[in-house]
Amino acid sequence: MLNYVWLVPLLPFVSSVLLILSAGRLPRKLVALFGAGSVGLSALLVLIIGWQFMQSQTPYSVHLWTWMNIGDFAPGFSFYVDQLTLVMLSIITGVGFLIHLYSTEFMEHDSDYSRYFAYMNMFVAAMLILVLADNLLLLYLGWEGVGVCSYLLVGFWYKDPANGAASRKAFVVTRVGDTAMALGLFLLFTELRTLEIQPMLEAANSTWNIGDSIPAIAALLLLGGK
Repeated sequence: MLNYVWLVPLLPFVSSVLLILSAGRLPRKLVALFGAGSVGLSALLVLIIGWQFMQSQTPYSVHLWTWMNIGDFAPGFSFYVDQLTLVMLSIITGVGFLIHLYSTEFMEHDSDYSRYFAYMNMFVAAMLILVLADNLLLLYLGWEGVGVCSYLLVGFWYKDPANGAASRKAFVVTRVGDTAMALGLFLLFTELRTLEIQPMLEAANSTWNIGDSIPAIAALLLLGGK
């Protein structure tokens, strides 16, 4: 099961796409089954993967495909799993499942029931990609997904002008942070010639010395993205 960790974000992502394409035509019970069930299955997968991981305690990477190949820049669509990753996966899928389960009743009488679970599933999928990413470019993709879903969820009841204003404010603030993070990624790649997290950590130790200003600037830019 360790090599099937990619199923963890894929399940809620597929559910979200199905709910979006259905355009609210599915019965509410089926929407709840897709919405909450996909996250529940991801939580179960995380439990199984965590149990198997505990047998070896060895971090591992799963490479799915090469995202792009431009000169010496070839980031992969790949996931990295270690102890910290498993903790974050457990929180996202475990707490996320409870929120989805509660929402099946809380949102029962809302006219946009299906749209709500589509947004929530996409939000969970983006968070999972964010914590699983083996390189900073894929992490950035997950972060952008979280930002978009935050905008959609804050303005979910968009007919209320206050909600629309709050969602636009959130969108603008996150775009400022995204710009800072993008600059941080450009700086790191320029200095270390990679955005793969593990090789980047090794390159940082051999390239920079204690007291150098570049690592501090890069760290502040990444922090600004948060």
